[in-house]
Amino acid sequence: MHRKTMAKAYVIPLMLALVLSLSTASWARPFGGGPMNLTPEQAGQLFDLKEQFMNETAGLRKAMWMKRAEMAALWKVENPDQAQIKAKQKELSALREQMQEKMVAYRLQARKICPMGGKGMGRGMGMGMGMGPGMGMGMTMAGDGPGMGPGCGF
Repeated sequence: MHRKTMAKAYVIPLMLALVLSLSTASWARPFGGGPMNLTPEQAGQLFDLKEQFMNETAGLRKAMWMKRAEMAALWKVENPDQAQIKAKQKELSALREQMQEKMVAYRLQARKICPMGGKGMGRGMGMGMGMGPGMGMGMTMAGDGPGMGPGCGF
């Protein structure tokens, strides 16, 4: 195949992908948008519920950040201690489990305010899976969490 033809075969699909991704992003709403199809009372109740959830989980989220930092420090040493890393991972897993339990309670309460059969459950401001060496999920502001999406936003 000729050199220019080969370049076009790669460049055109890449340009098309770029244009499509930019056009899609321009229509996207940050964090899934805002509350839609809600009465003012529902919007206020959901806002208050989310604020309560964030306040109640602040200490838990802080503890998770601290455990992640401790875990990162354990991995940074020249010869990581396997037992310490496993113990720290168990501590972090226990905190994640507590957070998941609180998230389930939050979502159940939100469904009482706005029962839409799961519509509107979206991604929001939450925490990802943590830090460590190698491949895997890192800290993110687009993790699973109490976000606002179409519908009730829980």
